[in-house]
Amino acid sequence: MHPGSPGWTGPKAKCMARTKQEASADGQDHPCPGPEGHLDAHESPSPNSSMTTAELQEYWRKEKRCWRRVKLLFEVASARIEDRKVSKFVMYQIVVIQTGSFDSNKAVLERRYSDFETLQKNLLKTFREEIEDIAFPKKHLMGNFTEEMISERKLAFKEYLSLLYAIRCVRRSREFIDFLTRPELREAFGCLRGGQYGRALDILVRVVPLQEKLTAHCPVMVVPALCAMLVCHRDLERPAEAYAAGERALQCLQAREGHRYYAPLLDAMIRLAYALGKDFVSLQEKLQESQLRKPSPWCFTLKELTVREYLY
Repeated sequence: MHPGSPGWTGPKAKCMARTKQEASADGQDHPCPGPEGHLDAHESPSPNSSMTTAELQEYWRKEKRCWRRVKLLFEVASARIEDRKVSKFVMYQIVVIQTGSFDSNKAVLERRYSDFETLQKNLLKTFREEIEDIAFPKKHLMGNFTEEMISERKLAFKEYLSLLYAIRCVRRSREFIDFLTRPELREAFGCLRGGQYGRALDILVRVVPLQEKLTAHCPVMVVPALCAMLVCHRDLERPAEAYAAGERALQCLQAREGHRYYAPLLDAMIRLAYALGKDFVSLQEKLQESQLRKPSPWCFTLKELTVREYLY
């Protein structure tokens, strides 16, 4: 039976209870431990390799470049004063660029002083010793909107972010990653829930490349956003774009069959592959085999799962 036939429902099973982790549906996967990047043993040349010394040296030079840690550069490019009925504050524009090569996906985001302050407070709870020597721009009762103060803070926030990023445990932390991506992700998922798929995609296209750079140590953290892109493209009747987003999500999952997104994502990809005339049988077999190896009944379709992310 194929995904286009009336009887096809997929190997979806009823679920009577969900774990606390699933119920939270907060859009977050805990960071993965491990080094910045490593070469799997089966990918490296064997001791009996027929490569010459020069060829081996060139091989390892290429591998070193391939696994070089992504380095990000932070700039506070500009600032503007927001004068609202109940409050007045300065909004700082942060530009994040990947160094070492031309970055066509530089990220541009805006944060206010209170956002930086929240980041500092959250980091102090876990990394007080690590960041004790990093100065945080002080709050002033007067003069916060003068050109001199705004210029001073732009430089201070640039240095602050750069110093935080230089500390491995901090740049990998939930607090640091959330500061740079969560507001945009919350807005995008809110648009998804409201059926504003085009608007959701506009935001996701901007924020996902930054999220990927920040979570290179644990790609699975990007899966909810990529699945949201799949859902948006699919509901806008763009199956090819939806399938491409799904392929990226599957690569990030790295065959983690127990992950809450694995089965719903494969189910969605099977339907897309069938609609596009692609090989859906291998995906179907992969899903069935994973269910045989490790039965894990799931309650939601991919869309039902994604709309539960980033609620708070």
